[in-house]
Amino acid sequence: MPQVTLTVNGQTHTAEVEGRTLLVELLRETLRLTGTHVGCDTSQCGACVVHINGESVKSCTTLAVMADGATVTTIEGLAKADGTLHPMQEAFREYHALQCGFCTPGMVMSAIDLVQKHPDGLTEQEIREGLEGNLCRCTGYHNIVKAIAAAADVMHGKRTEIASAAQ
Repeated sequence: MPQVTLTVNGQTHTAEVEGRTLLVELLRETLRLTGTHVGCDTSQCGACVVHINGESVKSCTTLAVMADGATVTTIEGLAKADGTLHPMQEAFREYHALQCGFCTPGMVMSAIDLVQKHPDGLTEQEIREGLEGNLCRCTGYHNIVKAIAAAADVMHGKRTEIASAAQ
């Protein structure tokens, strides 16, 4: 069986995997990082999004062997060691951008990549278009879009903290 070595959330892991093992299976079943969800197994819903070398990818259609030597960040790797949430996580909490929470890990990971790729900011329409491929069956997206816009300001240094949703 092939062996893969990858750095996940700052820790190096080596595992034997079958050639057909998906990255989401390696993360959830072998490394026990269950924050990355499996929603569809067909790359349609985005619940499985993680970052590989800083880019968002759907781990349900990425073979584990394709991540050999890569740096992978999952939702568990975003918060600081002291428990301080990433600005995007904080914004999702402040803006009530989740209900059941199933899509939230993938949505947050996709949103971070989207914001990082647009240092000059995003319009509401660009955020909505950037979320294509991430499905939420509960919220209707309105608060998700507001949360991403608020987090973008912090991530790009325009604000020092997440603006209150009450404003």
